[in-house]
Amino acid sequence: DGSGLYLTVAQRGTSNVWFVPAAGGDPRAVTRGTHMLSASSVAANGTAVGLRTDAASPPEVVRLDLKSGQWTALTQVNRDVLGRLTLGAVEEVTYTSSGNTKVQGWLVKPPGFDATKRYPLIMEIHGGPHGMYNVAFSPMYQHFAANGYLVLYTNPRGSTGYGSAFGNAIERAYPSVDYDDLMAGIDATIAKGIVDTTRMYVGGCSGGGVLSSWVIGQNNRFAAAAVRCPVINWMSMAGQTDIPYFTYNFFDKPFWEDPMPWLKQSSLMTVGRVTTPTLVMTGELDLRTPMPQSEEYYAALKVRGVPTELLRFEGEYHGTSSRPSNWMRTQLYMLSWYNRW
Repeated sequence: DGSGLYLTVAQRGTSNVWFVPAAGGDPRAVTRGTHMLSASSVAANGTAVGLRTDAASPPEVVRLDLKSGQWTALTQVNRDVLGRLTLGAVEEVTYTSSGNTKVQGWLVKPPGFDATKRYPLIMEIHGGPHGMYNVAFSPMYQHFAANGYLVLYTNPRGSTGYGSAFGNAIERAYPSVDYDDLMAGIDATIAKGIVDTTRMYVGGCSGGGVLSSWVIGQNNRFAAAAVRCPVINWMSMAGQTDIPYFTYNFFDKPFWEDPMPWLKQSSLMTVGRVTTPTLVMTGELDLRTPMPQSEEYYAALKVRGVPTELLRFEGEYHGTSSRPSNWMRTQLYMLSWYNRW
């Protein structure tokens, strides 16, 4: 009716529907809740349809009353599965990193969690780097938890959902303070007294591949790593990727004018310090972080004698999980690698 705009806003790990008046004035929240909620279609009578998910509920179709902000689930497509499963509890965590920065994250606990015991821990790192982990249901994390692992996932600086200053904190410095935030999350989880510190693992895809490879080049705290679809060498990346301008934008000058920052921020330059057994996985058709990035890292690890394997996923572009079979392979390869070490 021309009175304004409905949109979804991602904020601090959640998503809700907001309304922006066309005539001016402050935006207002239409819905509230600890969930990921979208509105994809709106009718003239103020009814909308969208999807909703939270940590214990896979996405379902919902009807929204845009006047009251109330939602009603229209489907229960996973009821038969969830009815016979015990899920791991998901706990929100907030901790302090360098520069007195507050960082939000979540910890998934194994079903039947016992606070007197110590569990192996997996830290999974999101890509982007401008992205946002959230309170949506995660079959991957629940799978790891069901196999006896704690799973930590956080939103380090560079993440969206926390304002421009937070998101731009890694401008011309990626990786940098985001590494601080990840390690502070590990330390905060260890402080709970529930982590077997001899069995900690780190992984991530894309931007998470950048940071997981960076982490193991900075310390040897982790028993194994799963580096997936990474950027390893920013100089060669600029000539291989389908987003060259995005890559050049990470640096003040092109590498032919000043190569040192490009080298300093490349995980390939820290490979001489890596001792962590590392699984590398990438899609053979990847145009974003092409296979040669993974090959460079794998070859360097091999030359150094670091335990490593390279898995090439047929028919996959960016990521390794677009097909259900490859999603399951990704899970099983990571789990077997972590179990092995």
